[in-house]
Amino acid sequence: MSDLIMGIETSCDETAAAIVEDGKKIISNVVASQINIHQKYGGVVPEIASRKHMEYIIPVIDKALDESEKKY
Repeated sequence: MSDLIMGIETSCDETAAAIVEDGKKIISNVVASQINIHQKYGGVVPEIASRKHMEYIIPVIDKALDESEKKY
């Protein structure tokens, strides 16, 4: 059985999750960008970004798990 690690990351305007196998092989990597949302404001609006992270995090994690095709 191989070791699996999930990484979760949020930057100012991206929410991401990835699963790595045995510390070397990326088996899924999902990124949800907010660039289109913030573009009309000329930059990132922290309150909007925070709310979007909360909205996106579970679907991003679920998609990373699904794309990995591993059983958990």
